[in-house]
Amino acid sequence: MSTIEDGPLHSVMGRVGRLSTRRPWLTVTVWLLVAVGVGALVLAFGRATDENAALPGATSQHGRDLLESHFAGAQDATGQVLFRSPGTALDTASVAAAAQRVAAVGHVSGVQKPVLSADRRTGYVDVQFDLGPRDVTPELIDDVLAAAATDGVETLPAGALARPRSDTRLSEALGIVVALVVLVIAFGGLLAATLPLLTAVVTLVCGVGIIGLAGHLTGIPSVATTLGTMIGLGVGIDYALFLMTRYRALLPASAPAALASPAAPAGPAAPASPAAQVGSAPGSRRAWRRGGSRRGGTQVIPVARRRAAVVETVASSGSAVAFAGGTVIVALGGLAVAGVPILATLGWTAGLVVLVAVASATTLLPAMLMLLGGRVTAPPVRDRASLWGRLADRVTRRPWRYAVTSAVLLLALAAPVTAMTLGQTDAGDDPAGTDTRAGYDAMAAAFGAGVNGPLTVVAALDSPASSPADARLAQLSAAVGGTAGIASVQPVRLSADGTVASIKAVPTTAPSDPATRTTVDRLDDLRVGGVAVSVTGQTAIRGELADRVGARMPFVIGLVVLLSALLVFAAFRAPVVAAKAALMNLLSVGAAYGVLTAVFQWGWGVTWTGLDGPVPIEAYVPMMLFALLSGLSMDYEVFLLTAVRESWVRTGDNVRAVRDGLAGTGVVITSAALIMVCVFASFVLSSTPVVKMIGLGLAVAIAVDATVIRGLLVPATMALLGRANWWSPRRRSAAAPRSPELETTGPASR
Repeated sequence: MSTIEDGPLHSVMGRVGRLSTRRPWLTVTVWLLVAVGVGALVLAFGRATDENAALPGATSQHGRDLLESHFAGAQDATGQVLFRSPGTALDTASVAAAAQRVAAVGHVSGVQKPVLSADRRTGYVDVQFDLGPRDVTPELIDDVLAAAATDGVETLPAGALARPRSDTRLSEALGIVVALVVLVIAFGGLLAATLPLLTAVVTLVCGVGIIGLAGHLTGIPSVATTLGTMIGLGVGIDYALFLMTRYRALLPASAPAALASPAAPAGPAAPASPAAQVGSAPGSRRAWRRGGSRRGGTQVIPVARRRAAVVETVASSGSAVAFAGGTVIVALGGLAVAGVPILATLGWTAGLVVLVAVASATTLLPAMLMLLGGRVTAPPVRDRASLWGRLADRVTRRPWRYAVTSAVLLLALAAPVTAMTLGQTDAGDDPAGTDTRAGYDAMAAAFGAGVNGPLTVVAALDSPASSPADARLAQLSAAVGGTAGIASVQPVRLSADGTVASIKAVPTTAPSDPATRTTVDRLDDLRVGGVAVSVTGQTAIRGELADRVGARMPFVIGLVVLLSALLVFAAFRAPVVAAKAALMNLLSVGAAYGVLTAVFQWGWGVTWTGLDGPVPIEAYVPMMLFALLSGLSMDYEVFLLTAVRESWVRTGDNVRAVRDGLAGTGVVITSAALIMVCVFASFVLSSTPVVKMIGLGLAVAIAVDATVIRGLLVPATMALLGRANWWSPRRRSAAAPRSPELETTGPASR
């Protein structure tokens, strides 16, 4: 037996099921109170985000640390308010008056002297706050812009003031609507379809709400909450779907004494094939006759039988859900070894949402099933199991044909990955019409593209300087200004103790331009007598982040693949299956990488995503996608392999086991994957390029995984490998008969 079928996890989840069904009203009430409490805290305190990247050990981070320790207010947020006159030169008096009004706004600690463009039609003022970046709220930004408003002059936010606004509500709504449609078709009833949605909504409120509240304590980028929303909707619905399907298959079936009604025979019925169990759906006429009485169109099932069915559901499918969720969390935990804080943050925040999804699916959903009784046993719209049964027959009859064809297709999708380069996006990559893009373009047109990503050269002096006019600092300023790729430099700033100086330099190229990274390297190589130089700023830090991610990606990928293979081996005790699962994960992620490269880097169809043209692939996105997809794809692998292995143990016939497994899980996996693909794809509608990349990458990988890999390649390779699939050095016999109690429970939805 596998760990999922008879190990400690099965026993633990059985106890969880009994606890949830013993006092279902209490379980539901606790979840509702937690959700309401978290929601109230979010409404009261908001969701704080911080886009400032950190990179311990990097040269740029050392420069930032020097600034923060020697200059008061160095950690405070700074943005720009841009003034643009449509046809005449700006009235400097009006701009100065606007600057004074801005200075009077609460939490504004200073407003610098206006800077005008060469044609004097555009100007801007630097606005500094007495708050950190994550504490500058949209309401405060609106107050600043309202104070800066001037008749006859266009006012735009730039820099930290042009923060991306959350625009994922449409994506969330679309995902929920599509999920509801798929669930209604899969379950054949609106009531049954709403239960997975309710668990997903609770997961979103609790998981994403906690992430937002944690932003007040530590730096969390806005993409973390968006990613949490994607994952919460996707896995929250999918995990509940697997449990619901298992429950509906168990409840009306002829069952052993533990599941039978008082009038049912004590002995077990003949085992049903997986396809037959899916086809003999809860709510069919035969099921009505088997499962108690019928009252008002609702099947009346004894409480003891319902409780036994729920407990068995949580013990079996709940174990698979817990294992699959644990696999996702472990894979995301692998990001912590990359040494990149933003990846570690995305890992633990996404893992938190997955943990909440597993908890709600295995406790809240069973409690609701107990309360609803037989009202969730409506028949499906039509029998779809035969479609997957026919596909399973075709694949297992000609495994070489399907294995080679699907492998070639996957390699073709993955081919562009060989040209993938990692970079960083900036506001100039945002869709036209957004606040961030408008401010970026206006600043770039008037002052050059580099003004949107200034660099700060930090100098640590071997002996204190008495003033910024120190000869060493004058020499450094001249060297910085004369460096290739630098358009202008600002006056030297000196710390109070005279040991640290900083010079703000504006490059000639945009923040996302690879040439800017070259300019940073030139500045880092400057050698001025008695002065140690470090270049910092978001542009410099994110450039080093891309380098570090590229260097450590092979190590992280190797670790995640190893962990995933070990988990599958622990579940099924079959090294061949574990190695094959790891290889399949690489193929699905490779296909996603190839599509990302072709769309965003090469620009193939990029305008369909709402962008104007090709954009750099954000450095941390591929590594984060790899960990996340490795975990999510294991969900389907676990459910399919559990069904295949159950038939293999029962029959000892490998080909039949593969057919039974695919036929029995095809509908469930397809429904779950369709929901997840639609949820992820809907986030391509976001205005943020990074969110578009994540949404498209996840959607492509899940679609490929659930169709080409799980539907064709996995069954074909398992048919080819034969008995070697389940070989184990510690197993004495290839197959053993199952107990009568387990014979009656097919793998339809594990």
